[in-house]
Amino acid sequence: MRIAVTGSIATDHLMKFPGRFADQLIPDQLHRVSLSFLVDELEIRRGGIAANICFGMGMLGLKPALVGAVGADFDDYRSWLERHGVDCQSVHISDLHHTARFLCTTDEDHNQIASFYTGAMAEARQIELQPCADRIGGLDLVVISANDPDAMLRHTDECRQRGIPFVADSSQQLARMNGADVRALVDGAAYLITNDYEKALVEQKTGWTDAEVLSRVGVRVTTLGPKGVVIDRQGEEGIHVPAVPEVERVEPTGVGDAFRAGFLSALAWGLSLERAGQVGNLMAVYVLETVGTQEYQLGQERFLTRLAEAYGQEAADEVAQHVRCHYP
Repeated sequence: MRIAVTGSIATDHLMKFPGRFADQLIPDQLHRVSLSFLVDELEIRRGGIAANICFGMGMLGLKPALVGAVGADFDDYRSWLERHGVDCQSVHISDLHHTARFLCTTDEDHNQIASFYTGAMAEARQIELQPCADRIGGLDLVVISANDPDAMLRHTDECRQRGIPFVADSSQQLARMNGADVRALVDGAAYLITNDYEKALVEQKTGWTDAEVLSRVGVRVTTLGPKGVVIDRQGEEGIHVPAVPEVERVEPTGVGDAFRAGFLSALAWGLSLERAGQVGNLMAVYVLETVGTQEYQLGQERFLTRLAEAYGQEAADEVAQHVRCHYP
């Protein structure tokens, strides 16, 4: 399966606050919040939703096509991604702007406050998907993850016009986009991926009920954090896949991206939706146990062992026929 992943490519600036955000908020003053958090740590890491998804797929042995916009400062990052199996030939290089920046502070309860500087990402609206399809011999699936809003709408519209199945994965941009735009991004998607909060936000912004949303997409995937994931299709009983037990919860940034990498990889291998949820959940835990969204090392033997421990040997044996982890 030939998969292109569109979306943000960024540098993550990750900070930790040794306290609770909730303790600093005064209920009757929420309309005029003015806070500064003194943080103990700063980690500067590679990130961006599309890049994180592609990195995870590359770590599992696939070669996804990354589609997004970056600045001239992308050379080192490109080299890193290509060494880990990502096709970067369809990435647009801006002559004017730096690569986007994600700044995120996490408190001791793993709540997060974040900001995102768009930078070169604003030029993603200039990208057409057809040249990428022509270059790699066609596209079987396009992931439309959080990006410049106009780019997301353009990519979705192009997929519809060209008959390319697409994944609606608006995530962080749902808060910014209006109801008409959210309806345009969701309607007709082969897969809709959200977390449970975003699921409710999609329904609120579109004005569609739970059942109406489900009737407009092929498969709806709702991640539930420590409760795993639910996969729904109209007229069929939902599939609940419990989470993989974590060794140590370190940093939640990028967990959802890693889930998507595992889920999409299993789809590319032709596995069932249940197996896709299992592989996605395991990938999510690898990131949860690591600081940084692309700092985990995925070893073949350990990956299959953890999969067997969580979901049984049959699941591991089936995945073993396809997965080719980057590390032994």
